[in-house]
Amino acid sequence: MDSSFVAMETRNSPMHIGSILIYNPETAPGGFVRFKDILNFFESRKQLSRTIRQRLVRVPFDLDHPYWVEDPDFDLEYHVRHVALPKPGDWRQLCIQASRIFARPLDLDRPPWEFTVIEGLENVPGVAKGSYAMVTKVHHAAIDGMSGVDLLEAMHTLRPDDPPPQTPDTWKPEKIPNPVELLGKSYFNAVTNPLKQLEVAAKAAPGLAKAIKGLVVKDFDLSSEMVAPKTRFNKVISPHRVVEGRSFPLADIKAIRALSPDCKVNDVFLAIIGGAMRKYLLSKDDLPKKTLTAMAPISVRSKEEKGDMGNQVAAMIAPLGTHIEDPLERLKYVHGRTTNSKAMSEAMGARNMTEMSKVSPALFMALGAQLYTRLGLANRGVGPIFSTVVTNVPGPPVPIYSSGARLESQMGLLCLTDGLGLGHVVQSYCGEATIAFTACREILPDPEFYIECIIESFEELLAAARVVDTKPSEKPAATAKAKAAVKVKTPAAAKPGAKTKPAAKSASGTKAKAKPATKPKAKAKPTPRPKAQPKAKAQAKQKPQAKPKSKAQAAKKPATAKANKK
Repeated sequence: MDSSFVAMETRNSPMHIGSILIYNPETAPGGFVRFKDILNFFESRKQLSRTIRQRLVRVPFDLDHPYWVEDPDFDLEYHVRHVALPKPGDWRQLCIQASRIFARPLDLDRPPWEFTVIEGLENVPGVAKGSYAMVTKVHHAAIDGMSGVDLLEAMHTLRPDDPPPQTPDTWKPEKIPNPVELLGKSYFNAVTNPLKQLEVAAKAAPGLAKAIKGLVVKDFDLSSEMVAPKTRFNKVISPHRVVEGRSFPLADIKAIRALSPDCKVNDVFLAIIGGAMRKYLLSKDDLPKKTLTAMAPISVRSKEEKGDMGNQVAAMIAPLGTHIEDPLERLKYVHGRTTNSKAMSEAMGARNMTEMSKVSPALFMALGAQLYTRLGLANRGVGPIFSTVVTNVPGPPVPIYSSGARLESQMGLLCLTDGLGLGHVVQSYCGEATIAFTACREILPDPEFYIECIIESFEELLAAARVVDTKPSEKPAATAKAKAAVKVKTPAAAKPGAKTKPAAKSASGTKAKAKPATKPKAKAKPTPRPKAQPKAKAQAKQKPQAKPKSKAQAAKKPATAKANKK
């Protein structure tokens, strides 16, 4: 799997993942953080992560998987960069800078990661004066979502004044092997690989038998719904990116989860994204009759492998219910199909699927990845079996600090490939969850409109939860709680040219009151609104609550990078 990520690397498809983070230095000594302080902080903690000083070494002709070695030429100042926005330092400038940084490929002859500190956020509404952003990039061959969290944990503390580690740094550089040595290692692995394949096959056999039995007794089923129709998102991509996101209270997500028995939080996010993609494609008159699907990564990383390099993930295909208009019915459908997919993955053994990828011939994996890209197969009707990616990365439930500065918010970023022009990341932090997306700019040129689709999809599900909670049989306390839950937190940054400033949560943590019957306003919308708006059946049964008269939205900046056309 790691080898495939390296083989798929092209100028148009840099295979790194990352985040956009916003820090408030009011908790740091003197209320100010210099770039030198950040460098010293990272220097004192680099021993806590193996990712920081290891680089990839590729075997000639890709005859074997790449090797990780301790880089003898490691230079921290190369990997931690520093830029500042010119005045006035507004939201549009931050978006352009962040999108350009994330679109550039990493240098794979060095440890594959970069952190870029961005200062000068003086006119971004909702962001405290003196705050700074950080755009992180780490190659997907080095980390998956969970080990990426470990890397960020190494660069953060639980208190602003925590001291550096007291244990000595025992790191030692390694000699970079020459091509002859690498070919020798590849020959040894080629000889022993069949034995490893037999071992993995023996371990996978019980899972395969269990999967066949599950199909026979109808524990789960193989449905054509798990193969997605081709859409505008499944084409050859360009090197340009757009990113956007919104932060939602986890309490609201849990209120929606209660609509369907045994529903998971991840099912709610899948249903929200399914509704958003439906709205977006309806507005383009391009919605397939068949449901779109998402690839949802499943971490199989054990506690003992927490700090290990590479990927320990399997995949689950989750239909998104884009063919269903009613939001409540879509949530129930998504829950049912994800339960089916999970049962199938558990029967086969997600860990076994990951181990099988490790013993697959590296040469064939590399050739397959390269041919798919170089032949432009995504434009020839050969697309992935899923329409998008939705990856859920849990974050800390308490505030964390870097160089003494408090992390205010975070938003995940994804790598894209030909055939996959849109991906989503769900990240939680301090009682909130951010739904963010990364897209090819040519495939999705109107990120402002798509984020509105996500917000409206969330609001419809929340309205359905409110209707259910306001039934006469429910307790008054539950009703009051549901009414208080109707709130969407959106980035505090106003769109360029906007005359009004949305209510924001200040850096000190004080929340502004939500204004009823308001919606984020922009000077101009790049595309019309969706033609069809789903309505909940539960709303239709109770006319007084059939459609909330207002949509209250409290704006918050979740470290988004709204990439506009350059």
